[in-house]
Amino acid sequence: MKSPIWHPYAHLKTQTPAPKVSGGQGACFTLETGEQLLDATCSWWCMIHGYGHPRLIQAIRDQAGELCHVMLGGLSHEPADRLARELVRITPAGLNHVFYSDSGSVGMEVAMKMAVQYHRLQDKPHKHRMLALMKAYHGDTAGCMAVCDPEEGMHGLFSGYLPQHHFAPAPTAAFDADKADVHHDLQALRAVLERHHHEIAALLMEPLLQAAGGLNMTSPHYVKGARQLCDEFDVLLIFDEVATGFGRTGKMFAADHAEVTPDIMVLSKGLTGGYLGHAATLATGRVHDAFIGDSPEHAFMHGPTFMGNPLACRVALESLAVFEQENYLDKIARLSELLRRELCDDTQLRQHPDVVDVRVLGAAAVIETRCADNLEGVGEFARRHGVWLRPIGRWLYTMPAYITTEEQIRRITSTMKAWFQR
Repeated sequence: MKSPIWHPYAHLKTQTPAPKVSGGQGACFTLETGEQLLDATCSWWCMIHGYGHPRLIQAIRDQAGELCHVMLGGLSHEPADRLARELVRITPAGLNHVFYSDSGSVGMEVAMKMAVQYHRLQDKPHKHRMLALMKAYHGDTAGCMAVCDPEEGMHGLFSGYLPQHHFAPAPTAAFDADKADVHHDLQALRAVLERHHHEIAALLMEPLLQAAGGLNMTSPHYVKGARQLCDEFDVLLIFDEVATGFGRTGKMFAADHAEVTPDIMVLSKGLTGGYLGHAATLATGRVHDAFIGDSPEHAFMHGPTFMGNPLACRVALESLAVFEQENYLDKIARLSELLRRELCDDTQLRQHPDVVDVRVLGAAAVIETRCADNLEGVGEFARRHGVWLRPIGRWLYTMPAYITTEEQIRRITSTMKAWFQR
């Protein structure tokens, strides 16, 4: 019998039956057939500790015996309070206030609403538009779709339904570019702000790594310059660190590379190690304190049912403890060096006629091809090699779990390269 599940991002007429996963351990998951696949995507970049981690599982079990859920409206609980304090401790200085939600997309919706309401409370109701970057992806909810790349993004058919915002060119200077090389990108950003700053509430940015928009990797100098421009034009700076947070770029947060504090930061995915859905939107005192007042408009009217879920908070606390106690940043540095050696240093791969670029940042690597047709069938090819790969358009990438072994990384990269050698 055909499953009634409606799968995401799938063409219903041509999709093949989805294999059923029955379990997982470490960097691999197991299908009900007994087939084991090495997950090169760590399940959309969130299973940073891999599958079946005993400490995370035990944390969920322990919390389930105490309190599975209670509304955060008018109530609180110890796991939510402890996690908020930990997030304030590890994020860039000044992000001292935490608003919970249940997914990265909703966390971004919260951030955008905060920015608009902040300016309204500053008697600037005309500042109600967002400024995003081309190649951006911020989620699939309506507000988030409106700030995704309107040309190459996946939400073009909804353009008539979505509110209209402003876009600046995606930065082109690479991660290791010097300050002078970033000047052109920042001038392009400045030009948009000069024209539209009077109605822009916030600049949204995936710092250093634009993930689902093609793994575009950019310079910390661009992030620093964007911070300065936002200050100059009275625009809040929002960092979408849903994909980049918790070590993916080589530091705990991408913001740390630039030593920049945004006004608002959104976290999800690796927040719970992927074991439960959860998100956090952090704000500075400048933003938070604007909501302190006597009028009805000073209340922030947002409240996801499962915000601050005790199970999610407890497993997030354990995930962070494992990350710090087991020196994950060192693990990520080794993964990055290995990915760079296996992919970026492969001259034959870089010179392949279908390949446009090969790049690595932290525990993220991508082979950019000329068109999506160049990757037609790569998922089935990788599965025959015991690896789970799922490209995004014309980008073949890996974002492995941080516990992936050196031998497993080589298996992933050799499979990626074998596609171009077949």
